[in-house]
Amino acid sequence: MDVYFLRHAIAAERGDPKYKDDSLRPLTAQGRKKMKFAALGCQTLGLKFDAILSSPYVRARQTAEIVIQLYKSKNKKIHFTNTLLPPSSVQKLLLEIQTHFPKSKNVLLVGHEPHLSTMISDLLQSNTPLNIDFKKGGLCCLDIDLYSKKATACLLWLLTPTQLGLIAKEKQ
Repeated sequence: MDVYFLRHAIAAERGDPKYKDDSLRPLTAQGRKKMKFAALGCQTLGLKFDAILSSPYVRARQTAEIVIQLYKSKNKKIHFTNTLLPPSSVQKLLLEIQTHFPKSKNVLLVGHEPHLSTMISDLLQSNTPLNIDFKKGGLCCLDIDLYSKKATACLLWLLTPTQLGLIAKEKQ
């Protein structure tokens, strides 16, 4: 199974007095614009998603919605899950995928740093978190064998939102 880890796009600054509750911080106009280009890059690469899981935080939800809108997948629902929030483990997340999306071959996960990098590190069997420069709006692809005794993964690639946007521009 290919699992795509998407970090939410640029959001309102942490500590902004307008958003006392961190979970309510929305994407900025720049974040929305960059994410649209990044999603176009995903389309250009021919990426398809059988299931989309997202953190319930506003900025992650808005990021997932941009992907769905550009893919014209209005009938596809976003599965909101707290397993994409710390301190949830990657094992809980994988169990949720197995339970709710057993036939999926391509799953998109929208979440936050440093939690996504920690999960990726665990899947790549690193004893300590890897130093991953995971940009806001960046996308990482892992090939995961969900059904082995200990789910293991192979890193296929990691792209920044700028790189995804450039891929989209190449085809225009």
